[in-house]
Amino acid sequence: MVLNDRITAFSELGKFLSQFKNTGYEKVSGIKNNEDFFDGMIQKITSAKNHNGWFTEENILFSLSQWSMLLTKSNLEQWLSSYDLSNITSKTVGIIMAGNIPLVGFHDFISVVISGHKVIVKQSSNDNQLLPFLASYLMNISPELKNYISFTENRINDFDAIIATGSNNTARYFEHYFGNKPNIIRKNRNSVAVLTGNETKEQLTALGDDIFRYYGLGCRSVSKIMVPENYDFDLFFKSMYSYNDIIKGAKYANNYDYNKAVYLMSNFKLLENGFLMLKEDTSYSSPIATLFYETYTSKEELQQKFQLDKEDIQCIVSDEFSQESIDFGTTQSPSLSDYADNIDVIEFLTTIS
Repeated sequence: MVLNDRITAFSELGKFLSQFKNTGYEKVSGIKNNEDFFDGMIQKITSAKNHNGWFTEENILFSLSQWSMLLTKSNLEQWLSSYDLSNITSKTVGIIMAGNIPLVGFHDFISVVISGHKVIVKQSSNDNQLLPFLASYLMNISPELKNYISFTENRINDFDAIIATGSNNTARYFEHYFGNKPNIIRKNRNSVAVLTGNETKEQLTALGDDIFRYYGLGCRSVSKIMVPENYDFDLFFKSMYSYNDIIKGAKYANNYDYNKAVYLMSNFKLLENGFLMLKEDTSYSSPIATLFYETYTSKEELQQKFQLDKEDIQCIVSDEFSQESIDFGTTQSPSLSDYADNIDVIEFLTTIS
């Protein structure tokens, strides 16, 4: 199976996913195998929502919509044009996926299959509804892929390389069992925003999507903000108000109430607006419904801090803080070349041939 055939298969999947938008479902004519898969996709969206209380329909559709925009022939060709995949000898790559947000391991899956390797996927029980269905669509479009894609609920044994994502604790387990094979082992990471006090309301409102999308459970979710000393939070809270409906979700509300009670009993100083708490803290990983903040005195000081803490940070959101920082409201819309932990997965996959 040649690279162009794999690109075509994934671009057809992108067309199929384009029918599932943030605004709802829209069946479109001319989509391959639509009669066999469209209604089934709706059922899988419902199953994923019922299976995991954090997976709202809105967030599932947002994820599907993002992938539909990425999986175009031109995007895929441009992404892969930087690599030499002509001499790939197909190996078996195991992927152990996290389950914190819908289709969180999909990029690894795409990378392995499109590069010409075979994949064995072990999914998290929290996110096991959507990917097998998308894989079945791919295999229906291109039957040769049946020889390249498999799923398991057991421990992965027969493999040539491994990509595993989990917590800092599970990473030690992964390193123990998989350290003798080529591997990418990911740990906890979070994203941070740098504010100066000169942001517009529109920029801060866009930041709200970086904070609240997927309830803040993704590594690209902003869990901490850095603010100058004596920062006035008034405009920040006004800009967050449009996200106040998030408190209507029972799981989010329960976490808000629980964490607030813990903070108050511990006499921590809080800023809060009824659906988001701000707590001054040096950590990057904040609990649900909480955003940590820390003050800074200079840009140079922050740059040094981020360099020291680079293993903890996925994204830096700001208005031109550095060349590596990204715009407000864009953390949950990465490109195909935006790799988790900044580890180039395709480059890794070319080294195991």
